[in-house]
Amino acid sequence: MMMKRFGLLSGVLALAISAQAHGADRGEAKATVAGKVVSIDYGRPNLKGRDMLGQAEVGKPWRMGADNPTTLKTEADLSFGSAAVPKGEYVLTATKLAEDKWQLNVAKTDKTKVAETPLSPSKLTASIETLTIEVKGDKNNGEFSMTWGTTALKADFSAK
Repeated sequence: MMMKRFGLLSGVLALAISAQAHGADRGEAKATVAGKVVSIDYGRPNLKGRDMLGQAEVGKPWRMGADNPTTLKTEADLSFGSAAVPKGEYVLTATKLAEDKWQLNVAKTDKTKVAETPLSPSKLTASIETLTIEVKGDKNNGEFSMTWGTTALKADFSAK
């Protein structure tokens, strides 16, 4: 009986150590828009003195987080300007198009492109150490925002 307990304890400790070794914490941004839940799950890496957005390659999608893909789950049909995103689950990435120009990419889990929409960049006065994604809702309107370092990227959307 003692050996079983020791084996169980060893297994639990190994899982705990393994989970910590995977790096970044996970974050969730969630809002109610048009009476329905819109949520984003993402890894929250730290800058550790680096300029990660400055290092992003022009034209190459960036996964907006660490470890597992950043995912959007929406119970509502969303519109980012003229780009439509039907309710469902998607993978989000961002692409740096030029030094101060970004786009949000929405794709199905099989990487089929669903929508692309411009992200409005702005400079922050204080540096944000940990990648932070937020979703805000106000009736049928919402806002996606990502902040990291001294950069904020935002996109407005509507839901129905």
